[in-house]
Amino acid sequence: MDSPAVNRLFRRLASHHFCQPTQHVRPAVLAQHWRSKSGQSYTRPRTAEKVKTTVESSWQQRTDHFPLDKADDFKRYPTVTADGLRGRKERPRRVKMLMRDFIEDSLYNPQYGYFSKNVTIFSPGAPFDFNSIQDEPEFHRLMGERYVQFEDKLDEKDPREDRQLWHTPTELFRPFYGEAIARYMVANYKLSLYPYHDLVIYELGAGNGTLMLNILDYIRHTDPEVYARTKFRIIEVSSTLASLQSHHLNASAASRGHADKVEIINKSVFDWDIYVPTPCFFLAMEVFDNFAHDVIRYDPFTEEAMQGSVLIDAEGDFYEFYQRTLDPVAARFLRVRDAACQDRQYSHPLHTSRFLRNLRHRLPLSPNLTLPEYIPTRLMQFFSILGTHFPAHRLITSDFHSLPQATAGYNAPVVQTRYQRRTVLVRSPLVQQGYFDILFPTDFGVMEDIYRALTGRLTRVMTHEDFFRRWAYVEDTQMRSGENALLGWYKNASVMVTV
Repeated sequence: MDSPAVNRLFRRLASHHFCQPTQHVRPAVLAQHWRSKSGQSYTRPRTAEKVKTTVESSWQQRTDHFPLDKADDFKRYPTVTADGLRGRKERPRRVKMLMRDFIEDSLYNPQYGYFSKNVTIFSPGAPFDFNSIQDEPEFHRLMGERYVQFEDKLDEKDPREDRQLWHTPTELFRPFYGEAIARYMVANYKLSLYPYHDLVIYELGAGNGTLMLNILDYIRHTDPEVYARTKFRIIEVSSTLASLQSHHLNASAASRGHADKVEIINKSVFDWDIYVPTPCFFLAMEVFDNFAHDVIRYDPFTEEAMQGSVLIDAEGDFYEFYQRTLDPVAARFLRVRDAACQDRQYSHPLHTSRFLRNLRHRLPLSPNLTLPEYIPTRLMQFFSILGTHFPAHRLITSDFHSLPQATAGYNAPVVQTRYQRRTVLVRSPLVQQGYFDILFPTDFGVMEDIYRALTGRLTRVMTHEDFFRRWAYVEDTQMRSGENALLGWYKNASVMVTV
């Protein structure tokens, strides 16, 4: 924790009327990561009464409530970006920034970002023996016991009430999850690339490094000829996680045997500047959900798009403003989506009856803009990097197509923290940087079209269950009742692969 004030904040947060713990006995909620954030002085995101706009005025403050008017501060404060804040040791004040920069800074700032400082990934220890587990309730119980044991050991060395602990399918279904992905890659590699090219694998955001080790173990054991030509490269933005991956790589004689196959590159993929012309597989497992998004609201009468910015005042409180001039990145996303998704129906604030929308917004105390739409501008930029720097790549990605208990809006995030081993939800992404997880669902239909438009590559989208039913040895994760944990969990996740 930063200070005793932050500890008081978490106690207040956990008891606040709009914060509620998730039930971690439901697969749909367990399919989420458990992550978090909180701050030195908690305030709900504030918005002000309507600001009159003229021809000269291109912005307005959101009006869902009636708090302090920060229009003068918005004019005076400088605009900053997440890149410009990387060297700062303290959270900024008296500034404004686009929503995507605020989220990027909250999650990835090297000094105080969520993934840089606060994340611990749950490891269950020995793999679960699913064949000896009676049914899903028993699996929940066993996993809960291992969670407690894992965190008890952490508390012996470093007691924390705000520990951000979450799990991934890689860890829960180790090694079977990684083996299924390895089986898919080896089959496709031998079908079209072997023996003319090496098997080159990039993984974005490798967590503990478990997926890497499971994949390499499987290839070494089942296909030594392919293993001899395998190279594995991790692109990891977090220095802490990069060090952890290196530690696990050298933790045993078996894992050290992979050392000459592995390169850990500690940098953001958005800083990537190396051209890779050779064929490669690119793994991005559960990373799309934490890519920064921009927020757009629309004038309900003119349907004009307005882009959201976050103002941070002298006390560290947050306020939303919306500008009529879109920045080039957001404007590009809307153009690409309009062009790529002409034949696709998708959820959107303006895809409703215009008459009913106008009627609703003319009612007393109605907001002056539509509900927010969160657009995945960072994901679009990632696709652009794949297309320009990895032209022969084959993407393999899995992520959530829906998330329960999200904040208000379209494609809106789940914002959650963890306090005293309980998950706590809040209703806004405007939360103190570094203590809250901010994770978004992915509209795979829309993003499949955008990926194709930006890379020129074809794709296939399937459910998590369909992919692993085909590529996993499902008998390994089947319980005595006939239930299958690998297939039954993560019902809210999809898999997209380049074909």
